[in-house]
Amino acid sequence: MLQIAPSVLSANFLRLEEEIEMINNSDADMIHLDIMDGHFVPNLTFGFSVIKQIKSIAKKPLDAHLMITNPDMYLQEYRDAGSDILTVHYEACTHLHRTVQRIKDLGMKAAVSLNPHSPVNLLHEIIGELDMVLIMSVNPGFGGQKFIEHSYEKVTKLKKMIDDKDLKTKIQIDGGVTLENIRPLANAGVDIFVVGSTIFSAANPTEMIKALKNS
Repeated sequence: MLQIAPSVLSANFLRLEEEIEMINNSDADMIHLDIMDGHFVPNLTFGFSVIKQIKSIAKKPLDAHLMITNPDMYLQEYRDAGSDILTVHYEACTHLHRTVQRIKDLGMKAAVSLNPHSPVNLLHEIIGELDMVLIMSVNPGFGGQKFIEHSYEKVTKLKKMIDDKDLKTKIQIDGGVTLENIRPLANAGVDIFVVGSTIFSAANPTEMIKALKNS
């Protein structure tokens, strides 16, 4: 069965507690937090205080995706705020191996994300250290963007790399996931699907999560 990670970026922040409770009571597997700093990507979202408030009521693991410069400066703060899985961008980390090891030392699962222009072979030397790889299927920064079709090929290449090394690294995808493309993406090798507007714009978000999970 597919794993679904609803993206809080698309939630109604005036009713954030209700939105988190909806996820808690749904078939979703985790809660995806898009953290943006206005530098690495052209948008600002939320910080530690909001994560702590979400953690206080969340019954699912918090999957924090850091779209920020200098993530190494804040790894412990994200752990302390309640992150269970921490994703950093390949493009933002000068010493990626050290960053990944620090995330693990702090007791979190470690993941690395690739922007649409970054080839998967950049991860060849570190893939064995990762719990998850996040493929961005839109340019990071904003929700509701159109899915980049080349992402299928990237997923296929990444899946082969993982299989060739006999690893258990999960593949996550973020951007433009819908009921129409989720099954083809799963067939290509995706394990975990970050879904924002498709869920939160649905008439019944709980049923949409169920439909996505059972696609």
